[in-house]
Amino acid sequence: MSDIMIKNTPYDSLILSISEYLYSKGFLETNIEEYLKDIPKKWEKFSDVLILPNSSFRNIRWNNYKEDLWKIISEVLLINRIGIMGEINGEKRESSVELVLGNDDWVIRKENGIKYGYRFTKCMFSSGNINERRRMGEVGKDGEIVIDLYAGIGYYSIPMLVFSKIKHIHSCEWNPESVRALNINLDANDVKERCTIHFGDNKITTNNLKGIADRVILGLLPSANDGYISALNVLKENGFLHIHGIAPSKGYGQWINETIKELLEIRPKSKIFEVNRTKIKSYAPHWDHIVLDIKVE
Repeated sequence: MSDIMIKNTPYDSLILSISEYLYSKGFLETNIEEYLKDIPKKWEKFSDVLILPNSSFRNIRWNNYKEDLWKIISEVLLINRIGIMGEINGEKRESSVELVLGNDDWVIRKENGIKYGYRFTKCMFSSGNINERRRMGEVGKDGEIVIDLYAGIGYYSIPMLVFSKIKHIHSCEWNPESVRALNINLDANDVKERCTIHFGDNKITTNNLKGIADRVILGLLPSANDGYISALNVLKENGFLHIHGIAPSKGYGQWINETIKELLEIRPKSKIFEVNRTKIKSYAPHWDHIVLDIKVE
């Protein structure tokens, strides 16, 4: 009979190492079991960074052990920096990651040949949107003018610039940390000459862009409907909208119909219809993050 090798998961390794640490501190087994309940089973790891869920180690019983705890986690998971996820705050979609190990929150993520740099305590980055970022690099047509109403650090603007032959993209963003990162990322990916950044509220910054766009990206969750008027104002008579939103998992039809109805109320003389729908990922129980591609003519 061949030997069977049992490999511990990273979670198993954390359980083992933290248990050994608590034993060394004189904890009884029953107390240790309570502490181990606070260890998350999932996290996000990239570069040398670990982002733990919001609820991780928040109980006051860890207060006297956190310095040792972060060191144990860094050694087990082979990382140098640890953050604990907070909520995405306010209209500017600002991250609130708390850096608990390390001093520098700047990170560069490489994806599909693109470099995305950003401060992970100040800006958000969804690894689950990787396929949509790739798709945006494929939909742009030669010579098009594109407007990205919620550009962030360049999630969709940069793939379009790198992988398509669009003529120019106007990237709108009002989070100063995201704008700083966007500037750096445009340079890092050698596409800055084909992008104009509009810093501020896109309801105002798009006033000088009326009727110039072949397509508009509305990548804001949970809803981008606050940008529909601006999107249709900047769109040519014929063009495309790429609208992100949250729809019930059991069926997207009602959300799509309501979206088209809202758009028609703004531009009643146009033909507005769906050309594609893409599920990005699950957003919450019974709800999906989807992208609706709309043709306006």
